[in-house]
Amino acid sequence: MKPRLQPQTKASATLFAALGDETRLRIVLRLARGEPASITELATGGEITRQAVTKHLHVLAGAGLALAARTGREQRWSLDRKRVEQARAFLEGISQRWDDALARLKTMVEESE
Repeated sequence: MKPRLQPQTKASATLFAALGDETRLRIVLRLARGEPASITELATGGEITRQAVTKHLHVLAGAGLALAARTGREQRWSLDRKRVEQARAFLEGISQRWDDALARLKTMVEESE
C-alpha cells in the first residue's frame, strides 16, 4: 500500500510534473521575465504552434503556475510568483533534510574513528 501524500506534497508533485516538459519549462522561463504575454507572443519564433502553446499553458495553469487575464480581446498570461516561491520552499525543505542526513552521517563516521 502506498503512503498517503500530504496535500502540499501532492500539489508540489503536480507542479514539478508540469515543469518536467521542456516546452512548458521554456514557457515558464519566458513568463518569468515579468511581462504578461499573449499566446501569439509565446508562439513567436515558429518552434511551437499557438494551439500547442494553449495546451501547455492550460497544464501550467492547472499546476497553479500560469495565470490568465483578459486584456481587450486577448488573454495575457503571467507567472504566479507565489506558486514558484512555494516550489522553491519545498525544494529547500528537501535540501535541508539531505544536509541534516549528511551531517549525521559525518558525525557517525567521525565518532567511529
